[in-house]
Amino acid sequence: MTLLDSLRNPDDLKRLPAEALPRLADEIREFLVTEVTRTGGHLGPNLGVVELTMALHRVFDSPRDPILFDTGHQSYVHKLFTGRQDFSKLRNRGGLSGYPSRAESEHDFIENSHASTVLSYADGLAKANAIQRRSDRSVVAVVGDGALTGGMAWEALNNIAAGPDRRVVIVVNDNGRSYSPTTGGLADHLASLRMTQGYEQALDLAKSALNRAPVVGQPLYEALHGLKKGLKDAIQPQMMFEDLGLKYLGPIDGHDEQAVEKALRRARGFGGPVIVHCLTQKGKGHAPAENHQEDQFHAIGAAKPAPKAPAEEPAPAPQKWTKVFSEEIVALGAERSDIVGITAAMLHPTGLAPFAEAYPDRCFDVGIAEQHATTSATGLAMGGLHPVIAVYATFLNRCFDQVLMDAALHGQGVTFCLDRSGVTGPDGASHHGMWDLSLLQVVPGLRLAVPRDAPRLREELREAVAVEDAPTALRYPTGAVAPEIEAVGRVGSMDVLRRATGGGHGEDLLLVAVGPMAQTCCEVADRMADQGIGVTVVDPRWVKPLDPALVDEAGRHRVVAVVEDNGRVGAVGDAVARTLRDAELDIPVRTFGIEQEFLHHAKRDDILAELGLSPQSLARKLTETVSRQDERQPSDEEPAGK
Repeated sequence: MTLLDSLRNPDDLKRLPAEALPRLADEIREFLVTEVTRTGGHLGPNLGVVELTMALHRVFDSPRDPILFDTGHQSYVHKLFTGRQDFSKLRNRGGLSGYPSRAESEHDFIENSHASTVLSYADGLAKANAIQRRSDRSVVAVVGDGALTGGMAWEALNNIAAGPDRRVVIVVNDNGRSYSPTTGGLADHLASLRMTQGYEQALDLAKSALNRAPVVGQPLYEALHGLKKGLKDAIQPQMMFEDLGLKYLGPIDGHDEQAVEKALRRARGFGGPVIVHCLTQKGKGHAPAENHQEDQFHAIGAAKPAPKAPAEEPAPAPQKWTKVFSEEIVALGAERSDIVGITAAMLHPTGLAPFAEAYPDRCFDVGIAEQHATTSATGLAMGGLHPVIAVYATFLNRCFDQVLMDAALHGQGVTFCLDRSGVTGPDGASHHGMWDLSLLQVVPGLRLAVPRDAPRLREELREAVAVEDAPTALRYPTGAVAPEIEAVGRVGSMDVLRRATGGGHGEDLLLVAVGPMAQTCCEVADRMADQGIGVTVVDPRWVKPLDPALVDEAGRHRVVAVVEDNGRVGAVGDAVARTLRDAELDIPVRTFGIEQEFLHHAKRDDILAELGLSPQSLARKLTETVSRQDERQPSDEEPAGK
């Protein structure tokens, strides 16, 4: 049995002798590389926090002392120490979440994958401890250095510092990276701290030597210490924290378990807020991760089986949505010198890296600060440029106020490109991009497009950046691009994808397909046509504002249905129903989308099927809807008024 196999809870870890811990660290890294390579997940961040997490659980008493992670993708080692060692279905249906999960363990206080939030949780928990006189408890917040680029973290620090008797231990896990290298002024400060670690060690060595010298040793050391304080004021940015009233320990080698333990025990003993600055290496102990320049294996896909000898030429890899956007924004950058790119610490994941390489002076990584990104983009637009903000759809939630009150209120041409929209799959509840179509519907003047395939993404992006008097947005999912669907006709600005008349009733159903759900809707139409039901499938292309031609088209059908991969409340389906009501068109409207609940982690297709958004399920439900309309039709013998 390995040491790791013997651990069932944090108490088992506490009982291990210190000399056994290096062996345990090796076992954990071997486990992570084996398991995460097989399933996919966040490998690099977790390899970097093995000793740090070990020390946390040996010093503090979880869950009595809650340990909070920001962001939660660095919590795999924490899971191993809290009774969760079955990684066989990590991030898949029925398996462990890739983030802390309150449903999984009492040791997980928060599901935290939106960065820069954990210090606010810690502030609230510490205040609750103080009010309820739980003075012997600590709250521990593990903050990646990238998370400190977010403004919310500094709002929280300001409040934490105001409670000098509240026991909050802030562990800065500093590896110089968020996804890619951390950028900005704070990153430069932390880099300075990393570079001056040897200076602190030299002072400690001098103290040891001088204290052994008779008569002059202690006075001379005190003089040197005074000089050190003056130098620290000038060259060491930890004074930034200390000036806030936060004690500071570090920098500490985050891979020296005993050193981290010692620092954490000191921090716990202070009885007030303290920062412990730990230097770690993302991907530690796994050479391919350590040497990976882009993101040191921040997140990896599941390993693919070794291919067999091909009998014929292998099929080309499917094109990805992000890649299509990446290529088109570079092309637009070559054509228009006013286009600039903005990312919130996600240059590579959102596809902006090639644009940054081609036009380095026109691309800005603002750190994990979506709010700042949006208002800064508004300023860029006011200055005569056209900014394109590339961000995951789920993170648009964080800057809604800035979209509304800064970009839209001022009528500025800012384009938002929302990657990973809709059902995203294995990253779980916090990453499903299922809110944007509802949030953006309420923004006056904003125009919103949902491309169904690669050619439409390219053309709608070009249409979006041509708008200079209002914000625009495009949203598209993760993974492989949907099959290309050519229009068979045009109604106003809408594409007609299918038009089939049914038996005796002409056009029965108008099916409004939102973006990548177009392929599903076309399959639904084909199934229903086989049963003699006339279905027209339209892709609105721009779902805000809706084309008035939709009203005329709806009037030629007996039922209207809308299919989208967004929350149903307030999204495109509701907008279509409202448009038809305002036009006084009395026609049944059915909306199909995601119920307003937090979805679990699983493959996208599995979740869509579970939600009833598969072609089979939709065809059955819509056939029943049309049949009910048939039953309501008056017979030839019965007057229509009865």
